[in-house]
Amino acid sequence: MELKQVLIVRRDLKLSKGKLATQVAHAAVSAAELCRRYYPRLYQEWIRTGQKKVVLQVPDLETLQRLEKIFLRYTKAVVLIRDAGRTQIAPGTITVLGVGPHKSKEIEAVTSILKLL
Repeated sequence: MELKQVLIVRRDLKLSKGKLATQVAHAAVSAAELCRRYYPRLYQEWIRTGQKKVVLQVPDLETLQRLEKIFLRYTKAVVLIRDAGRTQIAPGTITVLGVGPHKSKEIEAVTSILKLL
């Protein structure tokens, strides 16, 4: 079974490269921790096989929230990242959706039309 983690970024926020990298990192760690808690065997397999990740983009918050609802049907390892608001954007702004690790085929069934970041 091939596994991957997907990190989906809102492009409408126009974050700096550094801020974007930080938000994606928050999503990667948070989603992986949820996976480790709920699906320890799957998490260990993902660790063992190289921790595959992909970063994708969506145009806006509404699209990100729609995807969150879809992914919650597949897995509990889903997290929306909300910024603390100390630098570029308002506190509580949702920036990234983190999913998985989870089965690649199921992730791709949802994300196949999205573009890489």
